[in-house]
Amino acid sequence: MNKVMLIGYVGKDPDVRYYDADQAVAQFSLATTERGYVLQNGTKVPDHTDWHTVLAWSGLAKIVEKYVHKGDRLYVEGRIRYRSYDDHKGQRRYVTEVLAENMELLSPKVNAQEAGNSVPTESTTGNSNQNMNDSQNVSDDSDNEDNSSLPF
Repeated sequence: MNKVMLIGYVGKDPDVRYYDADQAVAQFSLATTERGYVLQNGTKVPDHTDWHTVLAWSGLAKIVEKYVHKGDRLYVEGRIRYRSYDDHKGQRRYVTEVLAENMELLSPKVNAQEAGNSVPTESTTGNSNQNMNDSQNVSDDSDNEDNSSLPF
């Protein structure tokens, strides 16, 4: 099984490109951080941040283009793809990407509305036949839950 789930912050505004008339692909970076801790012997382990390249296709790419911006907190679900290519100098380069199949916007609505954007409360999926209006509703229980035991 090839499955990855990430919660992190968008590093820069997504790069969205169109091909074959109405088909799109969006690419953006997502930073995830493992919090540091202190070992029993007093040794401090610092925070560790990883950067992930995320690709979204078709309908999900259009949603990314419309709603995702630098600094937004996202949940991304998808699969890992490894590929290689030869650069312009003929050197072999290796790339690791996350192919997004599902995502949720986790940024507070207040921040996005102050910036002049309207952020949906729905889950967004990579199904190209599905748009924001008929996607699966997800309740926003973030204010009603005790999140103190969550690691993120």
